[in-house]
Amino acid sequence: MFAPQILEKARRIIEKSTSNGTMVATGESCTGGLIAAALTEIAGSSAVVDRGFVTYSNEAKNALLGVPESLIEDHGAVSAEVAEAMVIGVLQSSRADHAVAVTGIAGPGGGSDEKPVGLVYISAASRGKAPLVSKELFGDIGRTEVREATVSRALDLLYAELRP
Repeated sequence: MFAPQILEKARRIIEKSTSNGTMVATGESCTGGLIAAALTEIAGSSAVVDRGFVTYSNEAKNALLGVPESLIEDHGAVSAEVAEAMVIGVLQSSRADHAVAVTGIAGPGGGSDEKPVGLVYISAASRGKAPLVSKELFGDIGRTEVREATVSRALDLLYAELRP
C-alpha cells in the first residue's frame, strides 16, 4: 500500500514517539487521511497516534479544526495561513503533543497561475512551540504522486517535531 520509504518514516515516528511518551495527530485535506493511514500501518501505533482529521471541505476545516472562515476567504484554503491554523486546531482538538497538517492542490485540475497543481502547504507543531509551515511545489506530477510526496514530506516534518 505504501512505499517502503514512507513506512520507514512512519516507523521512526512511532518508535520515537513511543520512547518519548508522546502522542501525535494529523489534520489532512489533500491527502485525505493518508498520513494517518501510514502511521497506523505500523504495529504499536495505537499507543501514540491520538487521531486524524480529514478536513477536505472548508466547512470541515472550520467545524473540526476551528479554522476561521475569514482566514479561508482572505487567503484561500490552500495557503500557509490555513495550514498553520489547521495544525493549531489539531493540537487544540486532540490529546496530541505533536501534529502535522496539510492543504494543497493534488490535481489534475483545480490549479491556477497563482496556485498551481502540486502546491502544498504543510504545517507541523508541538504544544508550546510556534508552528512551522513549509511551502512545497511538487509540480503537476500526477494526483497520486503529489499525495505521496506530501505524505513523505509531512512525515519528515512531524519527525523533526519529535526531536528535542
